[in-house]
Amino acid sequence: MDNDSILLALRGRRSPKAQGRSAMSMWARPQHKAVARTVGYALTLGSSDAWVRASQVIHGRLAVDERAALAWASLITLEPDDAALIAQAAVGCAGQPIAPLFDALDEAAFWADMASREELEAYCLASFNAMQPARQTAFRDYVQGGQAA
Repeated sequence: MDNDSILLALRGRRSPKAQGRSAMSMWARPQHKAVARTVGYALTLGSSDAWVRASQVIHGRLAVDERAALAWASLITLEPDDAALIAQAAVGCAGQPIAPLFDALDEAAFWADMASREELEAYCLASFNAMQPARQTAFRDYVQGGQAA
């Protein structure tokens, strides 16, 4: 596309070869189109599952600065107390680990990726304290570079 075509589209006029196509379809990056479609689907479905899946697409398709700008644009539309609650929930609230479907270690790693530092430390300490003394020793050796555990 040349600059004249871009200026015509921005002014609401399209070049003859671009008739019937939106500016988004002509110039947006493929990853931005994917995110735009995904947000539309999530809004239409309106379920928490749709938004979880949308967040995965957003994470995979947008750069950190783009995701930060999207989060900021959404948060500033809320009342300050609501924005703070949403931000807190997004940052530090993985909740309790769920029962593993196949493998406990995989599920624990998945949960740990979402958990806050405080949650990680609390569950780690509680798990360690719940171990039998022999397992505690083996775990301690493993963490310190030993071969046990």
